[in-house]
Amino acid sequence: MEIKFTDIQLHPGDNGPPIPAHRALLAIRSEIFNNMLDSDGCKAPPNDAVTLPELNHEELESLLEFLYNGDLHEEKMNKHVYSLFLAADKYGISYLQKLCESHMLKSLSTANALDVLEVADVCSCLTLKENALDFIVKNMHDIVFSAKYDAFALKNPHLCVQISRASLMDAKRNSVS
Repeated sequence: MEIKFTDIQLHPGDNGPPIPAHRALLAIRSEIFNNMLDSDGCKAPPNDAVTLPELNHEELESLLEFLYNGDLHEEKMNKHVYSLFLAADKYGISYLQKLCESHMLKSLSTANALDVLEVADVCSCLTLKENALDFIVKNMHDIVFSAKYDAFALKNPHLCVQISRASLMDAKRNSVS
């Protein structure tokens, strides 16, 4: 990222150091950023600051790398896919949201299916949610009897109900065939 002529400081939610950015680029890449930066509260002199509380410093760096380059290294995508997906949803960055969704679908496993289901539910991403639910039903034993599921169930009882219903529907479909 080119630091020359930056005119805004983005602060992560973890009190990490601010990251300089260009208002114009943020506004072009996201209608939400455009509206935020065009509001009366942000029409301050150059180098004013905006805080993105949902992102830590590393996640914010990755978001900006994507906004500036239109791509992200695989290792950063693997590490930050959930937070980037949530940020893409919040800030209306549809092309990042699609990239994250595709990445999660390709890497769906018994280790991450509950995380994918949870983030898909938060962002109301129906395709991702349906795929995660199907995957969980197909791998029910490995997922539901894990320690991770216990913590997930306490936090997401509504999703556990959906998993149970999907499992019952799948069993019913298989018994009819």
